[in-house]
Amino acid sequence: MRVRYYLTNWLINLTAAQAKPQLGSRRQPEESRAAILKAAIHEFSHEGVAGARTDAIARAAKVNKALLYYYFKDKDALYGAVLDHVFSGLRQAIEHELDRDLPPRKKLLAYVGAHYDYVASNPRFPRVVQANMMWAGSRTREQFQRIAKLYLVPIYTRIGRLVQEGIDSGEFRPVDPFHFIATMVATIITYFNQAPMMSLMNGVDALSPENVATHRAAVLDFIAAGLFTQKSARKGARR
Repeated sequence: MRVRYYLTNWLINLTAAQAKPQLGSRRQPEESRAAILKAAIHEFSHEGVAGARTDAIARAAKVNKALLYYYFKDKDALYGAVLDHVFSGLRQAIEHELDRDLPPRKKLLAYVGAHYDYVASNPRFPRVVQANMMWAGSRTREQFQRIAKLYLVPIYTRIGRLVQEGIDSGEFRPVDPFHFIATMVATIITYFNQAPMMSLMNGVDALSPENVATHRAAVLDFIAAGLFTQKSARKGARR
């Protein structure tokens, strides 16, 4: 009886273990892939694309390298998937605000706030993306062109139209949309790239919720002051 009891329990436990998908196996693809992407974002943001190691990513994701290469054929493919993850999320956050029926100044500030909040919730993203920008024109040129065509061109085109609409209505100063948008985006993301050094320089946590919120207000105020006409600036900067 005792032998039968232990044998029965062993079979039950074995069946349960086989039925339950394990992270790091092909039977749990979404979770495993998400874990790999999360680990890759951390590795790419700290080591850059050239210095990143797939074995470190696999270790952090708690999967073996064979499984990593099952989902992503090589490091470049993994980096491309990370960029898709970053920019698809940004596009979704931005388009939600750009689709709203608002006058130009309110829509512009809503876009800036959404872009800032997206980066603030994922502060490693700018460093991951910066590496791609620096590699444009070298061996990742085709990948950069794909990201630009799929995400950046549509986003920048919509924001350019918004800026021009504000200029035409007299709410915005007559700026060059191309150069203003480049400056505006840099204003949004630079803080997060410089946060580690700023923390050392000022002896504070630059990424604390309080400092992130304070800087958000400063970014909105700065962009409003630089773009809005005097009449609209007073109304818009307080958002």
